Amino acid sequence: MSRPVPRPYLANPQITKAVLERHQFTIQKKYGQNFLIDPSVPEEIICAAEITEEDFVLEIGPGIGTMTQYLGANAREVTAVEIDRMLLPVLEDTLQGYHNVEVINRDILKVDIRRLAQEKNRGCPIKVVANLPYYITTPIIMKLLESHVPIKSITVMVQKEVADRMQSGPGTKDYGALSLAVQYYAQPRIVAEVPLRCFMPRPKVGSAVVHLVGYEEPRVAVRDEALLFRLIRASFNQRRKTLVNGLKNSPELHVSKEAVEAAVTAIGKPLTVRGETLTLEEFAALADLLSGRQTGEKSGGKMCVSG
Repeated sequence: MSRPVPRPYLANPQITKAVLERHQFTIQKKYGQNFLIDPSVPEEIICAAEITEEDFVLEIGPGIGTMTQYLGANAREVTAVEIDRMLLPVLEDTLQGYHNVEVINRDILKVDIRRLAQEKNRGCPIKVVANLPYYITTPIIMKLLESHVPIKSITVMVQKEVADRMQSGPGTKDYGALSLAVQYYAQPRIVAEVPLRCFMPRPKVGSAVVHLVGYEEPRVAVRDEALLFRLIRASFNQRRKTLVNGLKNSPELHVSKEAVEAAVTAIGKPLTVRGETLTLEEFAALADLLSGRQTGEKSGGKMCVSG
């Protein structure tokens, strides 16, 4: 018979303050540390991620263990990856009794998540929950999506602006390279907006919880995935330019203006069209038309996007 775990208690401003004072912990701005103090938020995350006692959960950025306690109380097993080693004694304190939680002091960008899934969940799809520091949100999201690790869902707290970008569509102000990169791999949905008052200390910008469910196969079929990503980057790196000029001037692409114009015309778009109006399917069609027409050295296929 499994041992019971304590009830979560940290999502409380007085208790959070007492824990920080007891350990004389100084909040590190470089890690974007803002700790949850409203129990309704972790409860919403547990619900959105559909965490059950059958699940193995990878948590990124446990902080002092607020969300970790809720995960430990609901999941079969949790591995929490924390980059700040100064938080380890705090977590050892707040996670006492949560025997199903393991804390790893690593940079998540350097963790072999595929190996972790194999060791902890027999290679079956895992669930990821995170309160991501704003400065590194995009690299972490893209590592999870691009690595082709077996992931059932990703439920993350991010800056509200970034959440809006993830689910935006063509022609909107928030639509960009991040929108297309995320939507190529997964279906994003904002499940909750989180006010500033839910954190200690209060951040300067609002947050939102985004739930990402990955596709078994990418949303569109494309011959050259690396070329697709380069086209998208080139289109939004010079957002004010027409699509033709953005692609023609990109140092990542080696294709003539004539070939670009012919491809744009072939997908039924005028030569004055801007990249921000194209759908993911249209970018894929454009990539297929330009595939094989490039000369010179090609860059890698990772989808490096900003913000």
